[in-house]
Amino acid sequence: MARECFDKPTNPYHYALHCISGKWKMVILHEVYTFGKLKFNYTRKVLPITEKVLSQQLKELCDDGIIQRIVDGNQFPPDVKYVLTKSGEQLLPVLDTLYIWSIRQMHERGIPIDTDAFVVHKSEKYLDALWDIMKSNGFQLEVEIERGKNKKYMR
Repeated sequence: MARECFDKPTNPYHYALHCISGKWKMVILHEVYTFGKLKFNYTRKVLPITEKVLSQQLKELCDDGIIQRIVDGNQFPPDVKYVLTKSGEQLLPVLDTLYIWSIRQMHERGIPIDTDAFVVHKSEKYLDALWDIMKSNGFQLEVEIERGKNKKYMR
């Protein structure tokens, strides 16, 4: 599928969707954000994504200025990693909000939620926003979570 050319006035929603659409782009961005960088071969091992699709999605994210490809040529083979750009860092809170909204919608509509959704998003912002849904879906968290004076445990 050909990438769009934005040489004419463009609807901002279409442009935003262009930048983040793709089955794996939001997952890739979460990985880069969570770990500070993304390494191609490691990502291929942990995500069920083909080499071709991962390569294509990374290239598009680079072309759109959301991530940056960094090559350390002092090693053989060269060490290649991907990091968020300033623009990518600005996008992450929007994706967090979209993720939380999506889980709430799925829960309200009775759509089964993959428990991996809770495993990979364990930071406090997700726990605060989704605690009730995590609990009602039987998510088991092995750590103690402290909220002010209250402590919550998930087992």
